Amino acid sequence: MRRLRKTGLLRGLVRETELSASHLVYPMFVRHGIDGRVPIASMPGVDHLSITAAVEEAGEAAALGIPAVLLFGLPAAKDEEGSGAWDDEGMVQLATRAIKAAHPDLLVITDLCLCEYTSHGHCGVLRADGVVDNDLTLELLARTALSQAEAGADVVAPSDMMDGRVGALRAALDEHGLSETPIMAYSAKYASAFYGPFREAAESAPAQGDRRGYQMDPANAREGVREAELDAAEGADVIMVKPALPYLDVIRRVKESTSLPVAAYNVSGEYAMLKAAAAAGLLDERAAALEALTGIRRAGADIVITYHAKDVARWLR
Repeated sequence: MRRLRKTGLLRGLVRETELSASHLVYPMFVRHGIDGRVPIASMPGVDHLSITAAVEEAGEAAALGIPAVLLFGLPAAKDEEGSGAWDDEGMVQLATRAIKAAHPDLLVITDLCLCEYTSHGHCGVLRADGVVDNDLTLELLARTALSQAEAGADVVAPSDMMDGRVGALRAALDEHGLSETPIMAYSAKYASAFYGPFREAAESAPAQGDRRGYQMDPANAREGVREAELDAAEGADVIMVKPALPYLDVIRRVKESTSLPVAAYNVSGEYAMLKAAAAAGLLDERAAALEALTGIRRAGADIVITYHAKDVARWLR
């Protein structure tokens, strides 16, 4: 093998894992009440975007060969139920329409959760005892899925981790003539410390308690496989593992246990720590990012969601 590695052409021929722009999804934050772009301090290089800026950013991604964007919305106001999530004039819905009109061949994936829209920051409706009401939350998630799909979303991506939500969304979409809308399920979503920068960016940190009651214990791998299999049985079209780098073993196990495409989310904390190390001169950002994302692909991810998507697409060119 050493002789093969010494020759560049042969090295390329025997390479086992490929990373290209076509494997990437670029996440974007669309925010109400701003003009243009506002930098997110905890995520250097990532901005809050107005609708116009989101259309421009999506166009840049498409021009670089990135096939899809993932939209998160920050509403004008929040309430106990998170009603901004299913507002037909909400930020995700408006951005979806605008991006699809300007870039019809770009896939728009919409994050489907209530945490960005609830005043308490949890992913569902809270009961009087402060516990999320799973079944009531499913009804609101279904309303949100319909609103996003009717706005033109190519894929809806439930990230709430409520039990039975994939089945509830599939039934609602099918009932309303949207049976062709795929579901990318956040299936193995861990209660991770690596979400910190995202929660600042999305202003979605829980006001009380935490999300360990519905997100997964980082110690459990078999549970992640069971969750993925349940979502597949309920009608998911793509299975996701989140975060990515601390859970490469879970990505591999999920890939081996299901015939569905597997996505992995290289989350905000993974992005931010690499950025911080590079800014301190401790490592080469380009080399480290390409190595990390190749590792995620090698573990079995067909799709990699990453804030580095535009940079990686440029580097690979």
